[in-house]
Amino acid sequence: KQYADKLIESGNAYLAFDTFEEIEQLRRKSESEGEIFSYGINTRNKLNNSLNLSPSEVKEKSDSGEPYVIRFKMPEDEDISENDLIRGRVTFNTTKSLDDKILFKSDGMPTYHLANVVDDHLMGITHVIRGEEWLSSLPLHVLLYRALGWEPVKPQFAHLPLIFKPKGKGKLSKRDGDKMGFPVFPLQWQDPSTGEFFRGYREEGYFPEAVINFLALLGWNPGTEQEFFSLEELTKVFTLDRVVKSGSRFDPEKARWFNKHYFQAKSEEELAYLFIPVLTEKGVKEPVEKIVRVIAEIKDRCEFVSDLWEHGGYFFIAPVAYDKKTIKKHWQNDTSAKLLTIAGLFSGYERWDAESVKQQFSEFINGKEWSFGSVMIPLRLCLVGESKGPDIFKIFELLGKDEVIARIKNGVETITGGFMASV
Repeated sequence: KQYADKLIESGNAYLAFDTFEEIEQLRRKSESEGEIFSYGINTRNKLNNSLNLSPSEVKEKSDSGEPYVIRFKMPEDEDISENDLIRGRVTFNTTKSLDDKILFKSDGMPTYHLANVVDDHLMGITHVIRGEEWLSSLPLHVLLYRALGWEPVKPQFAHLPLIFKPKGKGKLSKRDGDKMGFPVFPLQWQDPSTGEFFRGYREEGYFPEAVINFLALLGWNPGTEQEFFSLEELTKVFTLDRVVKSGSRFDPEKARWFNKHYFQAKSEEELAYLFIPVLTEKGVKEPVEKIVRVIAEIKDRCEFVSDLWEHGGYFFIAPVAYDKKTIKKHWQNDTSAKLLTIAGLFSGYERWDAESVKQQFSEFINGKEWSFGSVMIPLRLCLVGESKGPDIFKIFELLGKDEVIARIKNGVETITGGFMASV
């Protein structure tokens, strides 16, 4: 408040007692005459404010508790010119485009304009970097620095281009994410006033380094073909003079692409420790060594840590349902008998690594003159619940002999004992 009082004392601000209803009436009158009402240079001398009232009238009104706001007094017909680090020299004329903005509201709280300038000055801010929607406020902020005597230490300004919606017109909004299926906020957030819930990048499984890299390239380019930057690299090469003036369209698929790159760049060991909380939530406790081996088999199919469960949950929990299309297409009359024969065969295997099982099993299938397709897809179905997945012999090895045999028997029993009827 002392800074607002200082502006009043220096003649750079004034008290305005106009009520909301009075302002609205003036606004409607201007609209009916085809004009736009503005509380400023051309109107303030006709309105209910301290510029037109005597000191005694002002004191009487304020002492009686009559509500008022504090407005900045724009200088008349002055060109306010400032160098923007992205846009270059920008100039605004006070008479043509600026009104007397409210600095202090009637409830005694400062508006963003005054609070922003005072806070930045007290914190010693050297650069103000913000969205281009604040460009129109630049002349007011420059004048506030001047009026408060802080012009020599005024920060440099840079107004970033807007981020546009993936489709259609307009800038990206907080509600676009849920409408289009991607997060907008860094962290998930619930609006306390409406209860509306918004998704967050962290909770959706995006890595911080992927989000930073992706966002850095929205409106900025390094002048090379390089797309992937570590935070350390960005701190060395990022400069505001390479930020473009025009807005950039947000591409959620590109964000996923960046995350996949950083996912694939991590070692299986790193991913294992990130995956353990997901497994714990599912009630699974396995040695890190096994988790690492599983990830090595499914990593290339994934973009997020959560995908590891989607593509490899069957390594830890046996399937409880089986893909009906696969059953209908590949489960023949003799399939159950073949699989139970294979289960018996497996029980006699002493070596259970992928290569040994593959060699012995291939010899057995060839000896029986069975087609591989007639048994391999049903086998996979019993083990993982569907027809897709990594190399089946790697699945054998990672599950272990006893688990493979148990899943074959359970799959045959479930599918032939009622599941087939629903296909």
